[in-house]
Amino acid sequence: MKNPWVKKNPFMSMWLSGANSILGSMRGHASAEAKRQTTALMKKGTKQMVDLWSGTTTPSKRTKKKKSR
Repeated sequence: MKNPWVKKNPFMSMWLSGANSILGSMRGHASAEAKRQTTALMKKGTKQMVDLWSGTTTPSKRTKKKKSR
């Protein structure tokens, strides 16, 4: 007598394939966003280092606004 618990289930197979597809897509989106954030952070850090080395860390002077009457 065959064991019914080890019999292949086509519905379970389709459900797992769909779930795997969705999770793979989510993983791709998450890794792309992490890469974008890492790139932005590195760009900002590099700009701060260059500004520090070149002496441009002082903020620019603000112009005074004329008071309107």
